[in-house]
Amino acid sequence: MNSDHLPWITVAPGAPYFITDQGEDWTPIGHNEAISWANLLPLFKRRDLPAVEQHLRDLVAHGVTCLRLMVEYAQVRHRYFERPVGRPVPAMVQLWDDLFAMCERVGMRILLTPVDTFWMWLHWRHHPWNKTNGGPLDHPSRLLLCGTTRTAIKARLTFMVERWGGSGALFAWDLWNEIHYAQAGDTADCFPEFIADLSNHVRTLEQRLYGRSHPQTVSLFGPELWWRPDLPLAEPIFRHPDLDFASIHIYRSGTIDNPTDTVRPALAMGRIVRHCLREIADGRPFFDTEHGPIHSFKDKHKTLPEAFDDEYFRHMSWAHLASGGVGGGMRWPNRKPHVLTQGMHQAQGAMSRFLPLVDWQRFRRQPFPVRAPGFHALGSGDERQAVIWLVRRGGRMADGRVDPARVTPEQQITLPMPPGRYRVESWDTAAGAALAPTQGVADERGLSFTTPALGADRAFAIRRIEG
Repeated sequence: MNSDHLPWITVAPGAPYFITDQGEDWTPIGHNEAISWANLLPLFKRRDLPAVEQHLRDLVAHGVTCLRLMVEYAQVRHRYFERPVGRPVPAMVQLWDDLFAMCERVGMRILLTPVDTFWMWLHWRHHPWNKTNGGPLDHPSRLLLCGTTRTAIKARLTFMVERWGGSGALFAWDLWNEIHYAQAGDTADCFPEFIADLSNHVRTLEQRLYGRSHPQTVSLFGPELWWRPDLPLAEPIFRHPDLDFASIHIYRSGTIDNPTDTVRPALAMGRIVRHCLREIADGRPFFDTEHGPIHSFKDKHKTLPEAFDDEYFRHMSWAHLASGGVGGGMRWPNRKPHVLTQGMHQAQGAMSRFLPLVDWQRFRRQPFPVRAPGFHALGSGDERQAVIWLVRRGGRMADGRVDPARVTPEQQITLPMPPGRYRVESWDTAAGAALAPTQGVADERGLSFTTPALGADRAFAIRRIEG
């Protein structure tokens, strides 16, 4: 597939965000989908293509720009991409042909990864790469080490590049989903070489076929950074010279993965984003590509109440953006059924309408402290712009949500901006609408401005007024 319908996405020169190849701002607003979940299930054997396309159009209408998808999602046994190894299943190829064509038509992009390593591991006895099924490998603990398996991985990537790599609907490659030391005999020493080999293979092929290449990343289950500090995990994830942006899956035990309120998970999100930005040495973009209540859903078999989950989702998204991440992060649904709620889609739309308030191509953000008495405050900025998000301290209802009935009449907010005049755009994150803008003047102590009535939470886009 080689289409000029959608512009390609690339990293913005000199800024940790993305643009189209036509020079327009572009932000990944979206979440994880899977080809065997309810929304995309009708793709298989072309059972109901119009229903899938309508779903994609509905997402675009809610500001969604990108979905993260796995070419092979092996939770069920009828979605293996190859059978046997090296022979793509015609029904799966048709599925992806149809999906890419739809995304081209509606303006949706895909962050694509070749293998779902989680279900591959759990269902290894059925996988076509298993030696007992004619594949090259006896056990997935050697996935990253076996040369014959590497050949199979690169062959799959070759097919993907040749078939769909010419499409602007492809945002970027997640070359390997949740790279893990268990896939390499309990070591991470091979990570840099493995990433370099896959990266160079894909990029060289794209350059030969299309004269350019899509951005690349490799994802990591984020808690491993703290669980296994003895392993060299940060260097290949955040600083590998062949990768264009950094991503991890942001979970935190007791807050993000099993939330009991909607504020502590957001604060944990902010701390993790700031930690990741400190690990990045060259200013490349960073964003979360998987988060959500994984422990409460997967292990406790609990679907969060919808109103609670909607607020949890919205708070997590704004904490991610304000702390310096690109967009709001990408939720793994962790609901039954495995779909986002309408409230979550409304939150995606609200963030998408906020984005034009920031000049992303010139926003060289760094996280910084924000003072807002009575509120938790997360923010990032440079010498000209800032994005901040506030959420009230205390005042939570019995179910853990922030009480929207409590209103702070007036609030003074202080942040470290250089001297000058600034325009302050106030944003209602729930309604997705701008409130009355104001102006502030910064001196050598920073910028202070007063905002009228503050409810449960509020976002701000701040820009220096030239002249």
